[in-house]
Amino acid sequence: MDVYADRVVVTGAHGRLLEPTSLRVGPGELAVVAGEPTAGHTAFGLALTGRIAPSEGSVSPSAAELRAHAVLVDAPAVTEPEPNLRVADVIAEELVLAGARHRKSATARLLDEHGLAPGTRFEDVPGRTRVALLTALAASRPGAELLVIDTPDRHSSDPADWLPTAMAHAKDGRAVVVLCGTSTALRLPLTPARLGESDQPAPLESSL
Repeated sequence: MDVYADRVVVTGAHGRLLEPTSLRVGPGELAVVAGEPTAGHTAFGLALTGRIAPSEGSVSPSAAELRAHAVLVDAPAVTEPEPNLRVADVIAEELVLAGARHRKSATARLLDEHGLAPGTRFEDVPGRTRVALLTALAASRPGAELLVIDTPDRHSSDPADWLPTAMAHAKDGRAVVVLCGTSTALRLPLTPARLGESDQPAPLESSL
């Protein structure tokens, strides 16, 4: 899926949540978009995945197509799991959304793959594991072609804890966007795009 956000603005009840932001990303590409805490990370993620309509600007393809093929991963107060839930219950709920069969065995397999005990509270899952698990579950949804990972650096400021996960899913042929903070972006081995800007660097091709 090729996604193009053209000078997207999101306005809330008390003013702009996102200043005009443009971005292009396609299959097999990773785009990292950085901004300060109030720059509108989640607002941009919601617009990119077709969950809200931009107040100004546009996103293509259509919102309906985006909702069918894009997943917003771990967005604060939107798609992040409840912290007190058991990790096994979080996995089971995500597998329902993915339409998975044999959910008990699939849950057990994922727990084993990520080295997690079923009764672990989700807030106690390490940042690296959290990002890997939630992104894998998002990618398992039917037709998932765009993954937007919302501020993984709030769980770990070390890009090594989440950048390899993002790159791995791009290498699988998906378009991947990671939203992060500006201070985290300084530690990245690539030039990030910026929230509130329209002249952006090209995404990183996963073959590089």
